[in-house]
Amino acid sequence: MAVYGGDPNMNPRLAAILVNAKKAGFPKASMESAIARGQGKSATGAALENFTLEVIVPPTVAMIIETETDNKARTMMDLRHLVKVHGGTVTPTTYLFQKRGRVAFSADDGKTSVDDVLDDAIEAGAEDVEADDDGGIVVWTEPNRTTAAANALHKSHGLKVESADIIWDANEDTKVPLDGEHMDAVKGLSALLDALQDNPNVQGVYANAAQGSLTDEVWEELVGKLDA
Repeated sequence: MAVYGGDPNMNPRLAAILVNAKKAGFPKASMESAIARGQGKSATGAALENFTLEVIVPPTVAMIIETETDNKARTMMDLRHLVKVHGGTVTPTTYLFQKRGRVAFSADDGKTSVDDVLDDAIEAGAEDVEADDDGGIVVWTEPNRTTAAANALHKSHGLKVESADIIWDANEDTKVPLDGEHMDAVKGLSALLDALQDNPNVQGVYANAAQGSLTDEVWEELVGKLDA
């Protein structure tokens, strides 16, 4: 969920889409599709509809799948089938998550620290500010303050918006640790995530899984397929 608009300077989501498309070397047709999606439309100009699918998958991992589609009935049917094939069940799960705004700013060679932006971030509605592993800055906000925080720090500190999203952040006290005994379930979850990544209507996948006793290699591969 985000505020749509055709101007990348006023729409951090659209700006992030364009940056990622250019980095990936997308052809012009794909770029046009990305721009249209950033404006809430399909490549043909049809309005896109958002909906979430809530599921539980083995062992007991809660997931939220966010979609954006011009054919809700077809997309719903396709995703329900995928979930069933991989042993999952469609059931309410949003109560296990909190909706939050997350703005990621690119690293600027250490010129700007968390302390440098903290006051301005709080004034713009930030709930928390942290540094990521790459030296960038991540700002957490209420969902309706996401765009304001992105624009404020871009203007006040010249920070480049890498992404600005409204995500489902799993509640810490209800996360499900994955252990060695769950390897079959982990493989099934990984396969489901691969299938979801291949669906062009899926915009975000969130899960309340925790590393448990999984090796770093297995965990990082799994997390790399999630949006949070």
